Amino acid sequence: MSFRCGIVGLPNVGKSTLFNAITSSQNAEAANYPFCTIDPNVGTVIVPDERVTGLVELFNPKKIVPATIEFVDIAGLVKGASKGEGLGNQFLSHIREVEAIIHIVRCFEDENIVHVEGKIDPKNDIETIETELILKDLDTLDKRLEKAGKGIKSGDKKAIAEVDLLNRLKDHLSVSRLAKYFTTGLNEEESEIIRDLHLLTDKPVLYVANVDDKDLNGNKFSETVKEIAKKENAEFLILSVQIESDISQLETKEEKSEFLKELGLDLSGLDKLIKKGYELLNLITFFTAGEKEVHAWTIPKNFKAPKAAGEIHTDFEKGFIRAEIIKYPDLIELRSESAVKEKGLMRVEGKDYEIEDGDVVFFRFNV
Repeated sequence: MSFRCGIVGLPNVGKSTLFNAITSSQNAEAANYPFCTIDPNVGTVIVPDERVTGLVELFNPKKIVPATIEFVDIAGLVKGASKGEGLGNQFLSHIREVEAIIHIVRCFEDENIVHVEGKIDPKNDIETIETELILKDLDTLDKRLEKAGKGIKSGDKKAIAEVDLLNRLKDHLSVSRLAKYFTTGLNEEESEIIRDLHLLTDKPVLYVANVDDKDLNGNKFSETVKEIAKKENAEFLILSVQIESDISQLETKEEKSEFLKELGLDLSGLDKLIKKGYELLNLITFFTAGEKEVHAWTIPKNFKAPKAAGEIHTDFEKGFIRAEIIKYPDLIELRSESAVKEKGLMRVEGKDYEIEDGDVVFFRFNV
């Protein structure tokens, strides 16, 4: 299962530099002018997880497959993007294809780096992006209303209810309110209609305040972003894209650890960002582990055992019998599956069991 976070923001806020640092690559050209990025760059990165290391040390497997997440570097948006300014429509369509949005906001002053609006104003920058996303969602709604409206003429009750829902959402968006404020409290049928629209302003958001190296604990600009994130019930993170870029260029783990120590940090901003992106998508990790392979599997929270088994192979879901569950801490403490069984700590679960984060699972199935 592939999960994507789209990195968005105005031009020259550090998106491509951040993407390069995340993926430890130079696939995204970074330059001091708008529209440097035209096609979205996609990078698959490993989700930092010390539990994989623990299982590898225990089993010494022939193969290791960690959990991953995809990041998409989407070109800088500007005013008028929803109407095609700066190739805006093309960029907005790229956002529709991601499950969550990482919104990079410039929170540093540097006269050598051009700001597309001419001044540093996080609130205005965020409103610019949100306005364009709302306008694009309104365009999506108009197209859906036109299609649904045809069913009203025939007296289709379902079509009538859908048009009423869409018109209420249109009124909501028309006063510059994000779709996610509308979707709370909808019934399942209404929620399904909205989900099918893939609205840009209904996606979970992580705001990243990009500061300079002397403001890693924040500044007046990042405080503004933090307040907006709190108001929107969104996630928030402070990091210096330039520092993260410098760290990504270091070759060894020891060098990176020493660099972080000098900065007084335990974890790099990128590791925090990757973990935040994972949490933003409401994902968990379960494991299959043995001498052949240690594999971290990514699934949404609340997946039941048969569906989780289907992530490994469709036959596992079709012929699901039971799931044998060991909790990661128990396995690490007791050092073997047999020892866990002897202690009575291995659980046997059926079809209604919801896989939990950190479960080490063996699926029994019959096809």
